[in-house]
Amino acid sequence: MIGLLSRLVSSEPRDSVESGLRWLYSFVRPQLRAILGLMVLSIAASLLVLAQPWLTKMLIDDSLLAGNFAMLGAVVLAMIGATVLATVLSGVNRYLHTRLSGQVLFALREDLYGHLQQLSPRFFGRRRIGDLLSRLDGDIAEIQRFAIDALFSATSSIIGLIGAAILLALLSWQLALLVAVLVPLELLWLRWMRRKVADETRSLRERSSDMSSFLVETLPAIKFVQAAGRQRHEAERLHGLGQNYLGQLLRLQVVEFFTSAVPTMLTSVTRALAFMIGGYWVITGKWQLGSLIAFATYLGMVVGPAQSLLGLYVAVQRMAVSLQRVTELRDEQPDIVTAAKPVPTPRAPAELVLHDISFRHPGRQQQIIDAGRARFPVGSKVVLTGPSGSGKTTLIDLLQRYYDPDRGHITYGGVDLRQLDLADYRKRLAVVSQDIVLFRASLADNLRYAAPEATDEEVAGVVRLAQLEELVASLPEGLDTRLGERGQQLSGGQRQRIAIARALLQQPDVLVLDEATSAVDVQTEQAIIREIDILFATRTRIIISHRPGAADGADLHFQLLDGQLTLRSPATEGVA
Repeated sequence: MIGLLSRLVSSEPRDSVESGLRWLYSFVRPQLRAILGLMVLSIAASLLVLAQPWLTKMLIDDSLLAGNFAMLGAVVLAMIGATVLATVLSGVNRYLHTRLSGQVLFALREDLYGHLQQLSPRFFGRRRIGDLLSRLDGDIAEIQRFAIDALFSATSSIIGLIGAAILLALLSWQLALLVAVLVPLELLWLRWMRRKVADETRSLRERSSDMSSFLVETLPAIKFVQAAGRQRHEAERLHGLGQNYLGQLLRLQVVEFFTSAVPTMLTSVTRALAFMIGGYWVITGKWQLGSLIAFATYLGMVVGPAQSLLGLYVAVQRMAVSLQRVTELRDEQPDIVTAAKPVPTPRAPAELVLHDISFRHPGRQQQIIDAGRARFPVGSKVVLTGPSGSGKTTLIDLLQRYYDPDRGHITYGGVDLRQLDLADYRKRLAVVSQDIVLFRASLADNLRYAAPEATDEEVAGVVRLAQLEELVASLPEGLDTRLGERGQQLSGGQRQRIAIARALLQQPDVLVLDEATSAVDVQTEQAIIREIDILFATRTRIIISHRPGAADGADLHFQLLDGQLTLRSPATEGVA
């Protein structure tokens, strides 16, 4: 089946399609029992539909025209029974189908989301978030629709096509030959149109990604847009993107219209011919009226499933576009992975050491980091200074192992970071930066995010230490108050104190404050740092700050300038 589908898709790389289909099948396979059950229901429903025209033939020819009242009553009862049973089957089928579709849809989306979670910041730095959202939403939904909806549509269509073709032949094999001419003509037309549909669908997906990216970029920055007086400019940008999307949508609609219009026209012509020939037979007494009506009905029932099956040919092209876009993401390999046989992370706080490392972001000529041997001893207070853009945050990313050095290595407790379990090691570090991440959840849930097992007493303790009591008292439900998206109703200082409290609750071996107190006043910053020095006296503290006096009381003061990391004496040097 996978090989057959991949051969139908000539406009996409076959290896990519086969890989994507195998991935898709891995989620369909666990649902085979449910699929088989639904197929049985679909077959039963299709047989009931096929019975209706024949019952109509019996009603006219064997009951009305024959004057047989007993037969009339039996046929009517059969029609009512078939209708009731078909209605019940339809309701059950719809419920079970919706449940199955939802299970497959969310399983696909969760798997892709889980894969994206493994990728490094380097990947997200070069991709548009709106495009990723479009693939997670629209493309995954398109794949699911093909995997489940198209499957049952094909089953019903095959049963309907075979059944109707047999019944047509029973009514008149001569007229049934019209179908043998009609179907190949439709197949040739759809084969010619498939590449056009695939190309226009791909372009529409790209235009949709453009709009998603615009909204993701501008909605969180609406306050800045208002302050700059650029509302009209952004509205015009959205209008332009909307017009591009609409134009592409109309082009796709035109292509899809002609894709289906030609087969529909052929069907109408074929049906007209059947009425003309069959009508002549009825007039001359060679055929009965009920047989003509039944034949015309079955002709529509043959052509409909045939068009549906041939329409799957177009659906394959649309699905292949989405599958290829999703496969692109799945083929992205994590830059940073845990070793096959990781060394256990030291249980006790351990020393971080840089061993002659260098690092440069891909595509940049400038060396970001070039450091010889640098030690961050356990329990030390380390201050890191340097001008903006000098690579301080990149150095922290290296310590968290979001990147690996181009040269040299970093050790924790004497073990190369690349040999440690990545998730376990990262739990040992807590980084509080200027860019505070808050979720649409309660304040308590936000505080517990990195330590979900923390008790209420521990949460209350870090609230006090981070000086959040006033904020908690002002909230209508205290710690249970739900924060807005990204905590936008809070001040910058409040968000930073929440982040510090969250880090305190995590109890890391290494605490990094990356300009974490820049939004609070100097007195509050000093109070927070004093509390941190007391609470983490036996843990490593790395503080990045531009404020004068930040290096006061530091055990080590490193400066990063022009990519060079140098050690300065905090006793004799000021802060750069």
